[in-house]
Amino acid sequence: MTENPAHLPGQPTERAAFPPGLNNVFAFQAFNALSFQMVLSSPMVLYAKTLGASATVLGIITGMTALLVIFQIPATQYVPRVGYKRFVLAGWGTRVMFIFGMVLVPLTGSFLNPTTRLSLMLLLLFAFNLSRGISSCAWLPWITSLLPAAIRGNYLAREAACISVASFSAFLLAAFALGWDPQPWQFAVLFLFSAIMGVLSLVYLKRVPEGDTPEQVRTSTTPVPWREIIGYPPFQKLLRMNVAWSVAVGGLTTFIVAFLKTEVALPERSIMLVTSVSFLGGLSSLWFLGSRIDLLGSKPVITFSLLAWLLILTGWVLIAAHIFPPGWPLLLGLQYFMGLALALVNLSNMRLAMATIPVMGRSHFFALYSVIASLTLGMSPIFWGLFIDALQPLHVDWRGFEWNRFSLFFTAVALMFLVTLALCRRLDEPQARTMEHLLRDVLEQSPLRVWFRLWPRG
Repeated sequence: MTENPAHLPGQPTERAAFPPGLNNVFAFQAFNALSFQMVLSSPMVLYAKTLGASATVLGIITGMTALLVIFQIPATQYVPRVGYKRFVLAGWGTRVMFIFGMVLVPLTGSFLNPTTRLSLMLLLLFAFNLSRGISSCAWLPWITSLLPAAIRGNYLAREAACISVASFSAFLLAAFALGWDPQPWQFAVLFLFSAIMGVLSLVYLKRVPEGDTPEQVRTSTTPVPWREIIGYPPFQKLLRMNVAWSVAVGGLTTFIVAFLKTEVALPERSIMLVTSVSFLGGLSSLWFLGSRIDLLGSKPVITFSLLAWLLILTGWVLIAAHIFPPGWPLLLGLQYFMGLALALVNLSNMRLAMATIPVMGRSHFFALYSVIASLTLGMSPIFWGLFIDALQPLHVDWRGFEWNRFSLFFTAVALMFLVTLALCRRLDEPQARTMEHLLRDVLEQSPLRVWFRLWPRG
């Protein structure tokens, strides 16, 4: 870890500057988010629902991206020969080609039935995610090699903010493009927008400098010691927590969209507007963390975020059980804090991985880290989809609290967050500060400090 134990929260520290050319990553991530949010998120879920997709099929669509990350493992052996930059460019360029294919699917309604169109879209999504899964093995090692350790948290917060702003914009665009009763051509326009944004993202990706691959990795012919890698204790603990986290969060956003569509009966535009607020929550992570994560460490932030997730899931359980009405203030509040908590966990988790994984074998460590977490993240929505479909007939009233497929789903997810929290407490981060330090620092730096000072005493 790079934190100096002598520093207290809130003290200024000397920061390294971002390397020349690295700012292009922020522009790439913004255009990339404008692209992938149209074909991997709520717009695609809503399009699949118009074709009659069940919860299980929605789980397959959601889980496919993570499942195909498994191809990182065989692909890692080619990264040192090709280079980080060329490898990522090849994969991202290929997947943009498949988005142009998706544009045509909604326009085939005159001669293809809904089942055939859904099958064709699944095939294109598979090809899209396969090219992404192969090339993504070079992304994290590439960025890690470019970033000084002292500014990784600051970089990740800025990157998350760029993605949140772009994603929020994408959802607003989708909301007004789809309207209340979208026609197939409206989905085609969104997918075309996704393809164009994907092309623009490649322009900025080409401007990111190449990272240095360690010479020992480029020239070594020694077989990869996978057993030793997975047996490295700090890495093993990180993997366990990520598996539990992936089970908990996998498919949650997808099935909230399905819940709002089928149970709350919100139209497409309202669903897109509600879910867009989560990206404003993600944007707030830049204020919440900024550079302080490099001072406080990842573990207290993850702990705080998981506690917040338990409160958020309690809200969804009470809505699904018909205890709370699904009013706009409650839905918007839950979505906002979901986005904030998700961004905090993802950012802190990635920073902890960068700190835990050693330089030697970095590509293989990151590949194994991504594959194990992503396989779980990919299987999780399929499992949850089967779970929801199997419980469709269930409606049991218990003293005004209705146990149904969605109230049980949200309850089960909350239990998985409890498991994740328990595993988080075992993570190795010796120089991380406590939750008390985190809360004190946030209160001291937030607008609440003015309220506390003005609050009458005595």
